[in-house]
Amino acid sequence: MTSDRSTPGGVEREFPLARLTTVRTGGSAKFFARAGSNSKVVELLAWAQDHGLEVGVIGSGSNLLVADSGFDGLVIKLDGHLTEVVFDDAEVICGGGSRLPRVAARTAEVGLGGLEFGVNIPGTVGGAIRMNANAYGGELAAVLEWAEVASPDGVERRGPEDFDFSYRHSNISGRQIVTRAKFSLTPGTSEQVKQKLADLRERRHAAQPSGIKTFGSTFKNPSDDRAEGRTAGQLLEAAGCKGMAVGGARFSPKHANFVDNFDDASTADVVALIAAGRKRVREEFGIELETEVQVLGDIDRSLWQVK
Repeated sequence: MTSDRSTPGGVEREFPLARLTTVRTGGSAKFFARAGSNSKVVELLAWAQDHGLEVGVIGSGSNLLVADSGFDGLVIKLDGHLTEVVFDDAEVICGGGSRLPRVAARTAEVGLGGLEFGVNIPGTVGGAIRMNANAYGGELAAVLEWAEVASPDGVERRGPEDFDFSYRHSNISGRQIVTRAKFSLTPGTSEQVKQKLADLRERRHAAQPSGIKTFGSTFKNPSDDRAEGRTAGQLLEAAGCKGMAVGGARFSPKHANFVDNFDDASTADVVALIAAGRKRVREEFGIELETEVQVLGDIDRSLWQVK
């Protein structure tokens, strides 16, 4: 469907996306725009709908894989007011584009507990809600009071019961973007919350790669009984995947469930590596690992299926 609706201000063409992702691979977006208000997000989504364009969102780019051929649609990045963090007693209102580790650090500074685990989730508040992010026993849905979700038709405020949350899942669709969220936290002392934050940071740094071109966990932890309680990383390591490389991509020598771009990798390298890791785990344990990587563009997902 097409329309005479004029192109919104600030929309750029052929915008390179690799530099906005942590793994640093992939091509350009046909259209790209930054949005600092609910009204701007709605305007962009309505324009994309009128012109039959797919919509993608880039937050921290920490769990995102962009096709080498790019994305033939509109990519939106939240900024301005939609990255702000505001406190009201034991509650905090965050823009969907605010980085979750930063929010966790700020709540610790004022002695509010409940979001400490967010320091180990390298994404934005909006992306974390979309994926119902959790880490080290903490879960976003447990402290969420409401979130505002923009669509081409406007903005709707939803409670946690409206998102159909499950492990690494919500019902937020492709033309919906979380623009703001409110969390209800637990008052404590700044020293107590900061200590918990520091402990979680230390655990992450001890176990996971940092300071390199990578993205977050590649596979979800399996619920298959044959895993015998082992995580995806432990299964990959047991199957001999730690340090395994395809082109410039490899499973991290530090944590097998993280993919490193160690030598000018392409997205094709990353996809082939993911496929090889899944195949090894299937052959060794009969378990089919499920990816939790978000994708923009034309990536052959059949390559991710265990052959």
